[in-house]
Amino acid sequence: MNDTEGAGDPGNYSYDAGPTTVLVAAADAPDRLAVAIGIIGRRVPIRLDWEHPRAPFAVPQVVAIEVADVDDAILRATLPDIVDWAADCAAAVVIAMTPDQIDLVASVSLGGVTELLVDPDIAACVAALTIAAERARVPAGVADVGREGDSARFERLNAEVARIADVLARLARDEKDRDEHPPIVGDRTNTYGAPPMPTPTAGDIRRMIRARRARDQFFGPGYFEDPGWDMLLDLYAAELEGAQVSVSSLCIAAAVAPTTALRWIGRMSDAGWLDRRPDPLDRRRAYMALSIRASESMHGYMAAVRRAESAAN
Repeated sequence: MNDTEGAGDPGNYSYDAGPTTVLVAAADAPDRLAVAIGIIGRRVPIRLDWEHPRAPFAVPQVVAIEVADVDDAILRATLPDIVDWAADCAAAVVIAMTPDQIDLVASVSLGGVTELLVDPDIAACVAALTIAAERARVPAGVADVGREGDSARFERLNAEVARIADVLARLARDEKDRDEHPPIVGDRTNTYGAPPMPTPTAGDIRRMIRARRARDQFFGPGYFEDPGWDMLLDLYAAELEGAQVSVSSLCIAAAVAPTTALRWIGRMSDAGWLDRRPDPLDRRRAYMALSIRASESMHGYMAAVRRAESAAN
């Protein structure tokens, strides 16, 4: 434990300035989280290093973790223990990292009450810690004001998938009715209905992705951000190819800042659209895949699109 104010004596810690915040960082680590904690008016009641990453007498509500410049072997051995400790305390977690550490950190913690920050500046740290502190104050089930913008977009994505599923269900019912009540007079009909639409290939999906990226070449970046859909398309193409997608690769496919991409990955995982699958051969990596529900929804969506195109022609 580092020698900080009140270190070693739990009676000296001040808990009257909002949620109790613990900072885990090496002595020579970037000070962005420590500075951010000071900016939002929190004392750092406990500062822990990577040799002693737990404070057995403390029950933090926010755990801030600086992993930049920490050796991979130490992270693999210690980070799961810190995250488990935070979970036992029902604490919100904020982790600051470098792009090279995305896969390792995401293999341990992703989604839920964890905010993952990639190369954040102090302002980003302040924002994440403020949201974490509010989450610590607000009882479960109360809306998180820090997620209103992205959540609204995610809800629209859910609504669109639900709408498509409803359309497909109606089409299936109509087709069943036609089969059960064939016309009395007329040509013989195929009792199996219309021929099934061909399943799209990975090449078809990759062409869709390239077309989406091409917009930025003509209009500039930042105008067509839709990370949730971009990630679903990338994972659907990978599923058709039989390929695996790491968290860092999925961040690139999202075409937004890595911190934003990780936030979306976490939320879509929490909502049951994405599955995280640890790499059995490399604990530093976790692969992402569509959940069964998401895969079925993507198949249904593509079939509906092709059916609509066929009807138009």
